[in-house]
Amino acid sequence: MTAFPSTLAPRLADALTARGYAALTPVQEAVVEQEALARDLIVSAQTGSGKTVAFGLNMAGDLLGEDGHILPSREPLALVIAPTRELALQVSRELMWLYRDSGARIATCVGGMDASKERRNLAGGAQIVVGTPGRLRDHLERGALILSALKVAVLDEADEMLDMGFREDLEEILDATPEGRRTLLFSATMPKPIVALAKRYQSDALRISTVGEDRGHGDIAYQAVTVAPSDIENAVVNLLRFHNAETAILFCATRDNVRRLHASLIERGFAAVALSGEHSQSERNQALQALRDRRAKVCVATDVAARGIDLPTLSLVIHVELPRDAETLQHRSGRTGRAGKKGTAVLLVPYQRRKRVESILRFAKITAEWTPPPSAEDIRKADHQRLMEALLEPVEFEEEDRALATELLAQRPAEELAAMLVRAHRATMPQPEELIDTSKGPAKTPGPRPGFEDTLWYRLNVGRRQNADPRWILPLLCRRGHITRADIGAIRIAANETLFEIPRAIADRFYKEAMKAQASAEDAEDIYIEAVAGTPREAAKGNRRRANSPVADRPHAAKHFRSKEHRGKGDWEGRPQRGERPERGESSDRADRPARGPRTDKAGPAGGFARKGGKKDGAPFKGKKPGGFAPKKR
Repeated sequence: MTAFPSTLAPRLADALTARGYAALTPVQEAVVEQEALARDLIVSAQTGSGKTVAFGLNMAGDLLGEDGHILPSREPLALVIAPTRELALQVSRELMWLYRDSGARIATCVGGMDASKERRNLAGGAQIVVGTPGRLRDHLERGALILSALKVAVLDEADEMLDMGFREDLEEILDATPEGRRTLLFSATMPKPIVALAKRYQSDALRISTVGEDRGHGDIAYQAVTVAPSDIENAVVNLLRFHNAETAILFCATRDNVRRLHASLIERGFAAVALSGEHSQSERNQALQALRDRRAKVCVATDVAARGIDLPTLSLVIHVELPRDAETLQHRSGRTGRAGKKGTAVLLVPYQRRKRVESILRFAKITAEWTPPPSAEDIRKADHQRLMEALLEPVEFEEEDRALATELLAQRPAEELAAMLVRAHRATMPQPEELIDTSKGPAKTPGPRPGFEDTLWYRLNVGRRQNADPRWILPLLCRRGHITRADIGAIRIAANETLFEIPRAIADRFYKEAMKAQASAEDAEDIYIEAVAGTPREAAKGNRRRANSPVADRPHAAKHFRSKEHRGKGDWEGRPQRGERPERGESSDRADRPARGPRTDKAGPAGGFARKGGKKDGAPFKGKKPGGFAPKKR
């Protein structure tokens, strides 16, 4: 026995009963109260709380006559605007079953669909129009959408439409509506831009909020799973295997990541589909239908699927890549835990991003259970229990099946046949992955890694200022030294040099090969390798000493430390070295130099002296005094 409010139209109440509704949700009850039926509304409610049915019930008073049938009209009486194609199509489907008995004609106008067919549907007379801002604006400008008879306009997920840049489209559409129409704003959140939009297009709006202090869904269990960055894909596999959800959605940040993860899951044996902006509307519809038909169990999607997807069997949401903020977290997670059903939302958290996730959860007022990802052993235990339940479940047999079973028992022992049956069931399950243990953060073993206990250090004459990067340094070292990447230890990139270590056992061979390759390499004078005495710390001290030492004392100085303008001019013969410079007292030039006469420069107003030949004779001198020495600060 169902009990709906008396303000609810009888035909809509019958449609709710046929749909399986026993009672209205809080937001649905709030919008059908007497004070909310003839006013503009600003409604804040959680995703999945039944907002679509809520505004469908509220606008019935503007659309239905006394007999419960839709008012005759060739022009739209109600307009619903949604941010995405998926949400618009879902809204259209919900309104179709809600208004089926009333005889309402509903037209859907979304991007990616046949625009000419949509114009024909509008011309044929549709009392309710549902669409996305861009397509509705296009029909409006072409004269196919006439809003002169509109009685109610609904903005569903209005905050998302503004975030997506639809402000101008919304304003043009609402400006084309008559003054007497009602405007209903429905959204999970109500930021300041929405409030400003409400002030412009609403009058004496009633504010309704069913969002409690706990912004998270009570029907969603949140888990934060810490993983190593390199283990994210393996953790996804284990989570899917462990939860064994009837339907799951995996959220990624980009189309490329969706494509990559989807291909990986297909290769591992999961029945998966993909949803992103690169897919056409037809491909999206096919993917969603595969999920509804249970031909697919996993959907890999970008945030384009975070709103507007309603799958009754969806019980698991995995944030493969972290949401950008608390609102995105809510909208993604809100795909599950709908209509009173339980759901699980899992955030995969690389250990270095834990503080950011804690901040998002705190802002969203969501309490999550921090836990490691399920291990292969955990999955095997869960599989054991599920297999026992599946294989012991009572089923009806055909006589042909019993005859075949008797024949098999005559040829093989029952225990062997049971083991074969278990194996056949296991073969349909993707294999779990072994994961890195991150329960205590990144694994750090004391001391050097195995094989690098005894090493020698070498130097490259390029650093950060020369755009040094391991991506091209590693191949260079392997090519010149005839080694592999596994033979190279730590790499430390400084401003103008790069230090790297090689195991002592292969150091001599590496250095000989490097010198041979260096002698014939075209870039040998630009990039070269030399041995370093001691550790990087000792090498750094040596650098400071070498900076003040004669050039001739440096290794390979004649070949490698020449500047570009001196290359090809010999090996620095005849050039004075810093160590050969005579003492000042021994300089014959200085001894024969005449004594300096009295100073004739004019004193400037600041006490300095004017530079001879300056812009203005007598101007104070700024910078170095004549002779190249900076004025001493006192």
